[in-house]
Amino acid sequence: MSYKWDIIGDAGFQFLGKMNASISHEIKNVLAILNEDAGLLKDYFIMADKGKPIDTERQKTLAGKIIEQIRRADVIVRNMNRLAHSVDQPVLKVDLCEILHFMADLSRRFASMKGVTLKITPPKSQVMIATNTFFLENLIWLCLDFSMNVSGEEKSVGLVSEATEENGAKIRFTRLETLTGTDTGMFPGERERALLDALMGELETDVEAKEIVITLPREIGH
Repeated sequence: MSYKWDIIGDAGFQFLGKMNASISHEIKNVLAILNEDAGLLKDYFIMADKGKPIDTERQKTLAGKIIEQIRRADVIVRNMNRLAHSVDQPVLKVDLCEILHFMADLSRRFASMKGVTLKITPPKSQVMIATNTFFLENLIWLCLDFSMNVSGEEKSVGLVSEATEENGAKIRFTRLETLTGTDTGMFPGERERALLDALMGELETDVEAKEIVITLPREIGH
């Protein structure tokens, strides 16, 4: 195994570890809310046993909250499952905008902790590429993590996918207000460069446009 693949493997473990820790935290939050709701439901039963009247509207509201949390948990687990299956195939044809939505969902908690909003702009037409999904997700996360730290006072990062005239695709991380005041020599680092090599991609830090732009081939090997 070459040094480059050692870096990719290390980056992958860090990526999975960070995402799984975040996912488990979200699941614990859902369970805590459900436990609280279950306690309230138990109080209603105790009141009924004592012959006290029960407000059915409050029960309906509680049932609605429980259903909402179950749906939330379902989305979290489906995202966890999708991330796990990202490693199943070395090359897979994917919708680039859909990948951005997925990564935005996975990164939402990190963005929230930093007070950053992630905004995805739909492409004019669907952009499909054949690539290594897990490597791409890892690279997007690393770029997102960096982008959220240079979003400035606006606290907003834009995500844009688009086709290129050279039969490829681009991902743009926009609205990076303090990119001009950042030592861009530190980014991309060795992890980003190793993943770019594996994906046959390129990365440009456009200080004037306040964007990071990833260029990818329409298909790995072409």
